[in-house]
Amino acid sequence: MLTLPTDSGKMELYVLTGTPLVPRAPRVALTRTAFAAAHVVSDPLRERNPWDTRPAVDWDTTLAFRVGLWDQGLALAEAMDTAQRGMGVDWPTALELIQRTMVAARAHPLRPRVACGAGTDHLPLSQLQTTDAVLRAYETQALAVEAAGGQLILMASRAFPSMGATPDQYHQVYRHMIDGAAQPVILHWLGAMFDPMLEGYWGTKDIAVASDFVLGLIAENPGKVDGIKISLLDQAHEVAFRARLPAGVRLYTGDDFNYAPLIAGDGQQYSHALLGIFAAIAPAASQALEALALGDINRYNSLLAPTVPLSREIFRAPTRFYKAGIAYLSWLNGHQRHFIMPGGFQSARDITHYAQLFRLADRAGLLQDPELAAQRLKTLLALHGLA
Repeated sequence: MLTLPTDSGKMELYVLTGTPLVPRAPRVALTRTAFAAAHVVSDPLRERNPWDTRPAVDWDTTLAFRVGLWDQGLALAEAMDTAQRGMGVDWPTALELIQRTMVAARAHPLRPRVACGAGTDHLPLSQLQTTDAVLRAYETQALAVEAAGGQLILMASRAFPSMGATPDQYHQVYRHMIDGAAQPVILHWLGAMFDPMLEGYWGTKDIAVASDFVLGLIAENPGKVDGIKISLLDQAHEVAFRARLPAGVRLYTGDDFNYAPLIAGDGQQYSHALLGIFAAIAPAASQALEALALGDINRYNSLLAPTVPLSREIFRAPTRFYKAGIAYLSWLNGHQRHFIMPGGFQSARDITHYAQLFRLADRAGLLQDPELAAQRLKTLLALHGLA
């Protein structure tokens, strides 16, 4: 029994009720491609001036977390916003992460699929004020990702909104990057709720106009586009958008609010997944996708339904702080020894949020060792003067 804080400022008793899901590999081939976007684990013993210098990464623990995702049949989206790109993790660290991950992936018996984020964040925005500068910056990272053996995810770049780019400028850069990639790329449409500096991406604040532009971009060379990840938290938009995609181009849902029905589909079409929440709910995600592959929609829904309130709490506004919840659940579940994040990002959320995540993870069967999780939460509560 625990005494946990609530949003009303009170302390209330909480009794654990969940039955932990046991992580395992799927017993059948999955019918959805599911990328989990994973976080980075800090090394607090080597961390110095965390706000001003490169993060110190615990590489063994960071890679072990990825192996755990692969063991459950999930693919990996590497060095994305979940890994705190632009929010504590710089490009040199991200590149080392990509290189180490690709070595580990090649050694894994399941030969897991890994796609890696390429952007422009190795340069300050002041040096990214022309089309050519943005293009060359993308090329630098894309070539490094491909040299490591990763599939390209063309990450949304803050440079475009910063320079007030027109649709023609977006087109010039993306056309070059898509056509020149070694293998089909994944596009990345991240809404302003995930990063306010991406407001007006694709050169317009009108979502319908932006959608027409992106669909036109894909249609020019669909063979070089594996798919597009859309993170706008708008289920109706995603359903309408995926219906207009060329055959063979996947819609990777990035909707951490509505992923369950989007992945299940409507009988005609469905979304694949590229989700930060899948790193936090891996056992439920993997086993739900297995059930879907077996045609057991009831089992699929029963596994994912309890995870939705958890995901909505992790990704609640300000949504960009969701990374703290991903790392927190990793700590509760024993995947890392501490709850320290690059740049001290664990302070982005309050103690009532962390208490609620504990409750919701328990109800979803996602506390693998409830006793350990409870003890770690007690430590966090004591740190906040709530022993």
